[in-house]
Formats: sequence, C-alpha cells, structure tokens
Amino acid sequence: MKLIILDRDGVINHDRDDFVKNTDEWQPITGSIDAIASLVQMGYTIVVATNQSGIARGLFDMDALNDMHTKMHKLVQQAGGEISGIWFCPHSNEHQCDCRKPKSGMILDILQRFNAEANKVFVVGDSLRDLLAGVGADCVPVLVKTGKGEKTLTKEKDKLPENTLIFNDLFAFSQFLLQTKEANENIQAA
Repeated sequence: MKLIILDRDGVINHDRDDFVKNTDEWQPITGSIDAIASLVQMGYTIVVATNQSGIARGLFDMDALNDMHTKMHKLVQQAGGEISGIWFCPHSNEHQCDCRKPKSGMILDILQRFNAEANKVFVVGDSLRDLLAGVGADCVPVLVKTGKGEKTLTKEKDKLPENTLIFNDLFAFSQFLLQTKEANENIQAA
C-alpha cells in the first residue's frame, strides 16, 4: 500500500494563531486540494492526522470540526481525489495522551489500520512535532514550508530528523512524487 499521512492546518489549509474554528476560517492553501487529487490519482491512499486542541480549549466543538472536515472532503472529491480517513487528537498538552503529536499514537494506529509498511509511508507536516510523530513510527518525514514550516526550518533546522525531505508546499511534494514515478516508469520501459 502506498500511504501518505498529512497534517491538516498549515499543510492542507491555512493555519491561524487563534486556531481554525469554523468553515469560514478553514481555507485551503493554493494547490493543496489539487495535490491531494494528484496523489490519489498516482495510487496513494491519503489520510490526515491532526492535533485539534481547540476542542479541549472550548474554542470549537465536534460539530464545527465535522463541518470543517466535510468541507475538506467535498473540495478534494470535486478535484478528483479522496481522503480515506481523518485521525484527530482533541486533547491539550495537559492530558498527556498518546495521540497528541509529537507522540506517535495516531500515526501508529493509521499504520495498523491500513496494514502499511512504516518505512514506505510519508508523513507530511509543517512543524517539528509532525515530523517527530512520523519518525517515532519509522515513517519518512516531509516538511512543507507553508503554515509554520518556514519558521520550523529557520528556528529548528538543527532538530529536524535525519533525511527530512523539504518542499515549498504540498503541491511541490506531489509534483516531486509524480516526476519520480515517471522517471521510474521510463527506466523500466527502456
């Protein structure tokens, strides 16, 4: 199985310092929806793993979160793609749960549910905590410069996991995989 696990805020949609709390505030990053569709058309299964501590903080409720995810699903489907599942952690740091990134609980659950080989799974995020959650489960870390990505690259570059792949955005990552796939097909055809 070809599996890619995406963070949500800052990777698929624009992030906000005051949290993304409703469908009006949930706005896709240019190219991200098309990137997901492209990845699905290349044969990848796409899932989302996202910290949503705004629930624990009382900033929004499950209905608002479900509405945001419904919007995301519809936009991706309209572009010809599919998100095969969304995992979220509703807790804050105080809960000391195993699902909140940088812990790997969500990632491990996804790997088990999809019976995926961790070392062949990309985990795409815009923060060090996303990458650490992926590496903690033996996945391939990918940093995008959208959202908090540029700040992460500037302030925490020395903490990035070894062999982290870095791209301007999710669309650039999808194009890299497409070019890699085409190059491999050309080699096999020769």
